[in-house]
Amino acid sequence: MINVPVYNMSGEQTGSMQVDENTLGGKVRLDLLKQAVVMWQSNQRQGSARTKNRARVQGSTRKLFRQKGTGNARMGNVRTCVRRGGGVAFAKLARHLRRDMPRKMRQLARNSALLAKMRAGNVLVVDPLEVAEPKTKPFHQMLKKLGADRGCVVATESPNAMIFKSGRNIPKTEVRQVHELNAYEILRRQKVIFTRKALEVVVASPKAYKAVAVEAGA
Repeated sequence: MINVPVYNMSGEQTGSMQVDENTLGGKVRLDLLKQAVVMWQSNQRQGSARTKNRARVQGSTRKLFRQKGTGNARMGNVRTCVRRGGGVAFAKLARHLRRDMPRKMRQLARNSALLAKMRAGNVLVVDPLEVAEPKTKPFHQMLKKLGADRGCVVATESPNAMIFKSGRNIPKTEVRQVHELNAYEILRRQKVIFTRKALEVVVASPKAYKAVAVEAGA
């Protein structure tokens, strides 16, 4: 069992929650973590960088002059790569860089990332996490008291506009619904902050990170 500390918004520890390691797979699978991170980073690339080959350059396809008898070197059309303004000989073409992983592998990688963070002591719960109005300064002060101002992911169990608007302008801070978490986002930030209900959802549904009521209504 792993003890996850529970804090209030003033940075004072008020208790702890226990999480069974077997709920999150029992061990950290480094190979899956690497695949998940490479997949996420690759999917952020557009792959649209390219240069024009002779087929994509505008111009006539007519041969400039006859092959023999002029005294000049033989020459094709104006699109050839040996003429100024022509196409590139070995042009760089657009690439399809998207990768994918089976859903169960993505889920297991996400659980491994969260388990690694828990073992390192970088997961905590804030209860209650309530924001009356969307203000960045008090939210940032809370993160500073929790030691999470250098980078964190805040996970809520449901959409919360006040929390999202309060944290969206803070550098290296992401506010996500718990079912939106992925292995890369968990690993890239130093701390992971849950609301109590969000962590309860993870424990109750370690595959989908969704509450049973949400799944039944979907």
